[in-house]
Amino acid sequence: MTFGICLFIVLMQFLWRFIDDLVGKGLEMSVLGEMFLYAALSLVPMALPLAILLASLMTFGNLGERLELLAMKSAGVSLIHIMRPLMVLIVAVSIGAFFFQNNAMPVIQVKLYTLLSSIRNKSPELEIPEGSFYKEITNFNVYVKEKDKKTGLLKDMMIYDYSNGFNNARVILADSGRLKTSDDKLFLVLTMYDGESFENMRKQTSNRGQTAVPYRRETFKSKEVLIEFDANFNRYDESLMANMYVGKDLNDLQLSIDSMSVRLDSINTLNARTVYSSSYKRSFNQIQYANTPEEEKKEIDFKEFMRSDEVRATEAAQINFDTYYAAQSPSGQATILNRVKNSIDNTRTDYMFRATNIGTEASTLRRHKTEWHKKFTLSVACLLFFFIGAPLGAIIRKGGLGVPVIISVLLFIFYYIIDNIGFKMAKEGVWDAWQGMWLSTAVLAPMGIFLTYKAVNDSVILNADTYINALKNLIGKRSDRKVDMKEVIIYAPDYQTASVRLQQLIADCTQYLSSHKRWVNYFSFWKQGGKDPSARRFSDEVESLVEELGNSDQILIINKLMDYPIMTGYYQMNVDINPTLGLIVALLFPIGGPLYLLATYKRRLLNHDVKVVQRTSEELLSLITSH
Repeated sequence: MTFGICLFIVLMQFLWRFIDDLVGKGLEMSVLGEMFLYAALSLVPMALPLAILLASLMTFGNLGERLELLAMKSAGVSLIHIMRPLMVLIVAVSIGAFFFQNNAMPVIQVKLYTLLSSIRNKSPELEIPEGSFYKEITNFNVYVKEKDKKTGLLKDMMIYDYSNGFNNARVILADSGRLKTSDDKLFLVLTMYDGESFENMRKQTSNRGQTAVPYRRETFKSKEVLIEFDANFNRYDESLMANMYVGKDLNDLQLSIDSMSVRLDSINTLNARTVYSSSYKRSFNQIQYANTPEEEKKEIDFKEFMRSDEVRATEAAQINFDTYYAAQSPSGQATILNRVKNSIDNTRTDYMFRATNIGTEASTLRRHKTEWHKKFTLSVACLLFFFIGAPLGAIIRKGGLGVPVIISVLLFIFYYIIDNIGFKMAKEGVWDAWQGMWLSTAVLAPMGIFLTYKAVNDSVILNADTYINALKNLIGKRSDRKVDMKEVIIYAPDYQTASVRLQQLIADCTQYLSSHKRWVNYFSFWKQGGKDPSARRFSDEVESLVEELGNSDQILIINKLMDYPIMTGYYQMNVDINPTLGLIVALLFPIGGPLYLLATYKRRLLNHDVKVVQRTSEELLSLITSH
């Protein structure tokens, strides 16, 4: 079900992408059905991983929501053992996806791209609008002021014929007319009634040298014009597309990669030799040789033949260009400069041509390499998305089409962006092909391992209640204390000792409020090392009193104990920091600033809770004394 949903979504995206090439072509339903079939099959590599992610999220989310996972774990069945049958299924799906990508996709892509090219180049159906020029007919512009939809009659027509060139355009005006396609759909038959035509003739020159441009004007009652217009749907040959990378399987891609790599290396070696042979020193020798008399050229040729490459390199390094240039006459210097300029221009043109050829060869080689790696990435993506979706569903414990769809879409968008970044990097040659094509796998694999580990260990990393409670603690909004009266009391509380402890707690609260302000200087706070154990001391004392007096049989005392706040989340900032280290943290304002603001905010909350503890302790002491 999820695969069908995902395939339908990506197929709609394909339709909107190519909608401009389909509208107005008059294609038969069989052609459109064939195109959608090939498109749906070609989009399986995109829909299948998303479907596996969504299905695994829904499956394990439903199991967790109905407490079935909890029941199986309680019976001693681990999550990996629960996942084992589906792991076997996903491995089988991944193997099938590889064979589909290797054997079926080349045939599907060849047929799809060939069909799309044929559709794009099909002439559109004639639907001449009213009140505007229609330019879809080659070499003709047709204007119709009004159309009779019942009879098909076109009224107030104006036709511009550019078939003989723009300067020799023919203009036809007609009161009405009809336009239809010939039986073989290779021509348009334009029949016009009650009109005139104007046409420029060829230029003529008189004996006096004057040039005139004659024109021809024709009035007609009825006139037919035959216009070439192929309205048939012509399929292109699939052999051209089959020789490209999209039409090759793994073996053919490897053979093409090997042959293209050898050819590219040969081209690079040949270009390197050409660069060396056309260096500026060698060009200088050629220019010098060209200015030498014919009698001396034979002797130079013989000496050049007898010399070794090392000797040539040594002699070329000893050439003094400035001396040779200064010894020439002005005309000789101009000749040398012209020859040098021409040589540089020719060399530059040759190098640009060679660079273009190398770039084309390298780009084709990279596309073959990316297509080779793509044969494997689909299978690995199916495995990764299962090991992300199944543990994630077990953690969030939400089934149905709500939360799983949202999480699946977000994860798939993240995967799609990373995968496209890697593909473009590999396609442009910025990264190697294996680095770009396996980038998404390298990013998602740690996520799958981490989520599987957390799910096996029953982590609450994605439990919403955990984060909600943490947020409540951060802003000081905590759950109320609940103290239930015990039906059976084994140890009655010692009220006298409790009274003494309450008096001490009241005194400690009074002393804390008088000595601890809500706001402390930034540097003073860090010099103190951020340590303030008061929160933990108050929390431990309050919890001890609540546990002691919770054994009371007095309902008023039990109710008053519930007024004590739950003092947690404060001492987390009370880290014992060395004053020197604290001063360093204070100077690192981007780090120390937020921590200081958080500590100040918690200090204000702590002061509020200490006041509540003081007031509640006084009231509780009064209750104990009176009873």
